[in-house]
Amino acid sequence: MNPTLRLTRRSALALAASSAAILAEARVRAATATVPLTAMSAHDLAAAIAARKVSAVEVMGAYLDRIGRLNPRVNAIVGLQDREGLLLQAAKADAAVKAGAALGPLYGLPHAVKDLAAVAGLPFTMGSPILRDQVARTDGLMVERLRKAGVIFIGKTNTPEFGLGSHTFNPVWGVTRNPYDVSRAAGGSSGGAAVGLSLDMLPLADGSDYGGSLRNPAGWNNVFGFRPSYGRVPTDGPEDWLPSMGVVGPMARSVADLALLLSVQAGFDARKPLMLEGTGDAFRAIRPEAMKGKRIGWAGDLGGAIPYEPGVLDTCRKALARFEAMGAVVEDAVPDHPVEPAWQSFVHLRQWQQGGGLLGFYRDPARKALLKEAAVWEVEGGLALSAFDVTAHSVVRSAWSRAVHALFRRFDYWVMPTSQLFPFPADWVYPKEIGGRQMRTYHEWMQATCLVTLSGCPSIAVPAGFGPGGLPIGLQIVAPVHADAACLSAAAAWEAAAGDIIARRPVLA
Repeated sequence: MNPTLRLTRRSALALAASSAAILAEARVRAATATVPLTAMSAHDLAAAIAARKVSAVEVMGAYLDRIGRLNPRVNAIVGLQDREGLLLQAAKADAAVKAGAALGPLYGLPHAVKDLAAVAGLPFTMGSPILRDQVARTDGLMVERLRKAGVIFIGKTNTPEFGLGSHTFNPVWGVTRNPYDVSRAAGGSSGGAAVGLSLDMLPLADGSDYGGSLRNPAGWNNVFGFRPSYGRVPTDGPEDWLPSMGVVGPMARSVADLALLLSVQAGFDARKPLMLEGTGDAFRAIRPEAMKGKRIGWAGDLGGAIPYEPGVLDTCRKALARFEAMGAVVEDAVPDHPVEPAWQSFVHLRQWQQGGGLLGFYRDPARKALLKEAAVWEVEGGLALSAFDVTAHSVVRSAWSRAVHALFRRFDYWVMPTSQLFPFPADWVYPKEIGGRQMRTYHEWMQATCLVTLSGCPSIAVPAGFGPGGLPIGLQIVAPVHADAACLSAAAAWEAAAGDIIARRPVLA
């Protein structure tokens, strides 16, 4: 938005009247339109707004209409802002376009930010009753970039309490449901973002990923989610020098749109000294990679080390035939390192990192009583660790990541499912067993993504297909550390070969 444009009461009323007229005209055009505005790619929509082929008011109205119709069934978008106010913001955006203002690459697009990130003036609850009434005063680092790129913030996307767990429910906003079957979970912690995309209620979505929070919901909602290398996108937090395993990244309905959002999110920020150098501009040039002769390692169940629900491995391995049809060679690939100690290192390093951020709440008896069981478990696990324990677990993590890195001497990419089971009933807290094996923690069912997190590698979730019950699952394409562009190029090649999977719409759409 051009900061030099100011609204008087008279001009605001004029804009409101103009907005109403534009919307009335848009509804007439929409009745005969081949492609609804909400089905257009983010690329095309932003270009159409900039070229004045469509107005930001029309776009906003179309998205708000769709949200009003579908969101009550799934509860993906929360803290939705006032319609009249959003249309006025869109009218201001149109005025700036008409005045020839410089436009960002996402100018005029409606956007809802995951409720773990701060957007000035919007709710910032993190799904916690402790923060139920919190409103952000300033933008987070990544949100600053979205605002500069020209988005209009319409609200937030739902997430589990403090992002803990890969099932999106919390006592503030409620449960987010899967649009392919509303009795099922949407995944998480970027569950609201994934569902918003899947139902065309958002053109783009941001997410974050510690143990699979971008990848599992993308797989369960038949969209794309990218976990970039650490340092690619700035993350908020009071600590700068001890890198977390958590990252921020993009979600989208196509690889090109995902790369567009990443180009805005990514880039060095001097306030975060461990960030990678450079800008995100190069990601806009992502093209499908020629897969002929590429070698792809299939992780499967890591030699029987992690359990899967029947149908998951078969669906994903069958999907890889598309890469083989492009000339790639697919072979089994398991890191030369035992899984159990690697898993234990993940569990304890996460307790140290996640528990530390919750420690202040835990030490206040009144607020501790409001913490979910998983949050208390993370804190108490962290409290039991010594500094030497953390070092020992980091050494194990390093050995695991070196074993994964060794795979890339033989393979260009490493692949595995985005989850160990299909979407489970939404009234579960988490699955207690998979394939007859008991889950020891609330997140053990996410080992397939957590162990990729432990490697430090970038990983993109792509739609892989549908299981025997008609529910979607995704495939992770993993590339070497810092090979983010290659990861996206491989996903673009996959997208070109998987149009029939991607086109399978949710039952609510």
